[in-house]
Amino acid sequence: MRAFALSLARNPATADDLVQEAIVKAWANLDKFEPGSNLRAWLFTILRNTYYSMHRKRRREVEDPEGVHAATLSDRPRHDGRLALEDFRVAFEQLSDEQREALILVGAEGFSCEEAAATCGCAVGTIKSRVNRGRARLIELMHLDEGEDVLISDRATLAALSGRPVA
Repeated sequence: MRAFALSLARNPATADDLVQEAIVKAWANLDKFEPGSNLRAWLFTILRNTYYSMHRKRRREVEDPEGVHAATLSDRPRHDGRLALEDFRVAFEQLSDEQREALILVGAEGFSCEEAAATCGCAVGTIKSRVNRGRARLIELMHLDEGEDVLISDRATLAALSGRPVA
């Protein structure tokens, strides 16, 4: 049986799997074997049918041993984003007014630090400091690690967390 499976599959590991699968199917359907008939022919027929079933199934499958294709097909649950957004809102409210203002102007609205400084009537360094401290405080309040992927799809929120506008 193994030699026949090897001639079909042309791969020793697949041939071994075919033989094993055929034996399991034969054992499970032993009641369908007619005593007095050719057992060997019956087993080879099961093996052959198992191979062709596997072959038809594999034609519909996409090879993805590294999981790259599968990763592109996944979709995050919608509720996770809403929960993360609520956590963000709670943390954002705990920031000082100046930090919130700087994060909104620079992060969410896309102003440059110079434009935000002119709007707030302070130095560019002050805006940069407020953005960095506000961002660090948000990360701390949300219990995130630096560079951790956030499950928030809201562009303004992502911009505030990243410290730069999201295009």
